[in-house]
Amino acid sequence: MPEYGRGVQQMVEHCKTLNNKDERLRCAKSIIETMAAMAEQTADKEDFLKKLWNHLAAMAQYDLDIDYPVEIKRIDDENTQPEKLPYPQKRIQKRNYGAIVEQFVDHLADMEANPLRDELTILVANHMKRDLSNWSVDSMSDDKIADDLASYTQGKIQIDPSQHHLISDGELLCSRISTSVKKKKKR
Repeated sequence: MPEYGRGVQQMVEHCKTLNNKDERLRCAKSIIETMAAMAEQTADKEDFLKKLWNHLAAMAQYDLDIDYPVEIKRIDDENTQPEKLPYPQKRIQKRNYGAIVEQFVDHLADMEANPLRDELTILVANHMKRDLSNWSVDSMSDDKIADDLASYTQGKIQIDPSQHHLISDGELLCSRISTSVKKKKKR
């Protein structure tokens, strides 16, 4: 158990070599005191001590012949590592927007033409512009957003930058600057 360090592990190995059972128990109790000083104590002292005695038994590979003051539960090494979660392997067309924007746009393309879809389209376009500004401030352009939105939807949704006003570059940059200033003040 790396959280206790090499010194505690060496103490456990020494404890295993002692011949007298009472000496081993006395040594184990001093090891538990050392471990308790190193670890953060939880609210319930009894549970904390039970956890420490179980850790001691695990570090001794359940080979320490003493009368444990608590019930020892064997920890299986195979089950201590959680299973790895599968990472979704999805090809993102334009990485600067990300997978979520692609899901938004797919949903918009499936919607019927109505005022709600128009409002959502402007919201998604503004989100795309924010994402693009995070990626590269130099490439923020309403025309690029309109072209990317049209290419995502195979021409089903098109916005005209002269008619649909997206968030202005200055407003976008001001909000980014004020956010970074707030983060610096918190530090």
